Amino acid sequence: MRKLLMLAVCGMLTMGLGAALADDGKKITIEGDGLCGKCALGETKECQNVVLVEKDGKKTSYYLEKNEYFKDAHTGLGLCTAKKDKPVKVKVTGTCVEKDGKHVLTPTEKISKAG
Repeated sequence: MRKLLMLAVCGMLTMGLGAALADDGKKITIEGDGLCGKCALGETKECQNVVLVEKDGKKTSYYLEKNEYFKDAHTGLGLCTAKKDKPVKVKVTGTCVEKDGKHVLTPTEKISKAG
């Protein structure tokens, strides 16, 4: 019983630490070319919103986490049907972290067309 209790306590501490580390992302706003990571770029196994940003001649890809803002942008703004040569200009605000060498942005506001 003691081992089970200790295991449960360790599990809760680990989950709390993971949540604290996830909150370390910086809140940023980006504007760039919105495309589907699967359909237009061929970089992901499933449809995923990707925003390509060019700054000072350097291109950076931001992979957007799926959340309540994902589907509206993916189908509503036309990111899934956008082509490399005709992307959708978008503006995204959210928290950014680096995962597996990629910039992963979790939108915290509705994704909108840049204008």
